[in-house]
Amino acid sequence: MPLSHAKIWKALDTLAQREGLSPSALARRAGLDPTAFNRSKRLGPGQPPRPRWPSTESLTAVLEATGVSLAQFAALAEDDAPATIPLLGLAQAGQNGFFDDAGLPLAEGWDQTDLPRASDSLFSLRITGDSMAPLYREGDRVIVDRAAADIRRGDRVVVRTQAGETLAKEIAALTTRQVVLASINPAYPPRTLARGEIAWMARIQWVSQ
Repeated sequence: MPLSHAKIWKALDTLAQREGLSPSALARRAGLDPTAFNRSKRLGPGQPPRPRWPSTESLTAVLEATGVSLAQFAALAEDDAPATIPLLGLAQAGQNGFFDDAGLPLAEGWDQTDLPRASDSLFSLRITGDSMAPLYREGDRVIVDRAAADIRRGDRVVVRTQAGETLAKEIAALTTRQVVLASINPAYPPRTLARGEIAWMARIQWVSQ
C-alpha cells in the first residue's frame, strides 16, 4: 500500500522515539533545520489545510543519520498500533471473573472499543477555557475527525469559523441554514452560527484527560 501523509509523519515520530529524541532533535541530528519536522509545519494553509510532506532530501538525511534503511522506515509507517481495547459495562465490572489478580482484563467476556486509526483527516487540539467544563477541562486534548459524516444533535464537535475562531461545543440544534452550539458550563449561553459562518465542523472522537 502507498505511504500516506499520516503514515510518513508517523514513521518519523516513531523513529525519533526509538532514538530517544524529539522530532526537533532528530532533525538536528540529520543536519536539518530544527523546525523541519515540527507538527505546525505538517499542514499548510487552506480549508481544509493542505498536507505538507517531508522532502526526499530530508528523509535521506534522517535515514543516513540513524542508520535505518528505507525498508525499515516503511515498516515503521505500516506498523499500526492496536486498533481496539477491551470494553466492559460498569455493572459487569463489579462482578468476579473479568479481571486477573493484577487488575488487568482477562481474555474472555469482553467486547471491544475501536480506537481512532491515524489518517490525514484526524488531528488533535488542546482545550482552552472552561466553557465545556466539567466534561472537557483546560489542557485536555481531543482528537477530531474532519472526515466524520452525519454530524447530529448531541454530538460534541470542534467548529472553525470563517473569522478564524475555533470552538469546542455540543450541537444543540442544526438546520440547513444554521447551527446552534451549546456549552456544558451553564455560565456560557448557546451560540447560533449561520452555515456560511462555518469554515468546517469536525466530530470529537477521543479525549485525553
